[in-house]
Amino acid sequence: MTKTSGSPTKFTLPKLTYRVWKVWRRNFDVFMKTIKVNFLPSLLEPILYLVALGFGLGALVTTVDGVSYVRFIAPALVAISVMNGSFFECTFASFVRMYYQKTFDAIIATPVSVEEVIGGELLWGATRATINSTIVLGVVAAFGLVSSPLFLMVVPLAFLGGLMFASIAMCFTAIAPNIDFFNYPSFLLVTPMFLLSGTFFSLSQMPQAVQVAALAFLPLTHVVNITRGLVLCSMDVNLLLLGVVWISMATVVFFILSINLMKKRLIR
Repeated sequence: MTKTSGSPTKFTLPKLTYRVWKVWRRNFDVFMKTIKVNFLPSLLEPILYLVALGFGLGALVTTVDGVSYVRFIAPALVAISVMNGSFFECTFASFVRMYYQKTFDAIIATPVSVEEVIGGELLWGATRATINSTIVLGVVAAFGLVSSPLFLMVVPLAFLGGLMFASIAMCFTAIAPNIDFFNYPSFLLVTPMFLLSGTFFSLSQMPQAVQVAALAFLPLTHVVNITRGLVLCSMDVNLLLLGVVWISMATVVFFILSINLMKKRLIR
């Protein structure tokens, strides 16, 4: 690690150049070498969910918000893959590269700055989210569960949502004393989002307080709402605008915060 006389504030604008793509490319090359291992879980997981929950549990449920249960959960599976792909890439995987493999140290020894290393990590996390969600989206389309050509807009949404989740995840990585620490955000943040963001049941069935809390504090809620609207062509304009604004603002805030927190950790 390097030393510096100044210490960045939590919301200092990071200085990023084209070198962030060098970091992104390094992670992409490693991913491509293990693509068979990375591709299979992303392909099989949505199939299992659709068969077990969509068709199995769906046989016991008539409709949810006017659509069959399998059509209701299919877009949510795409949104969940956005969250999982970026969040776990920028927690466990980034921590391994930083702490065990010393990859960050090696890159910082080149002209690439600390800020650019983290920026590249965040962009790669967003890319992993896009790759994973595109695979799941393809499975959903193959099952005939897409009702609108607007479903193609899920791809850019996945990158933006992935960048948001990657930035949130990197904030935890910046304060993690060890790799076991990630059990806390996994069970206290990811699991509640997985269950309470309108994924497997409609939020309209929940008490008003739960609905407000989900919209205010659970990022996945907005990704699910927009994805479901694009896939099923049933978008509530108010939810669309709220979701886009919420995700955009959260992405900017956590992107800047995560880079500065990581810079404070890496520079001594």
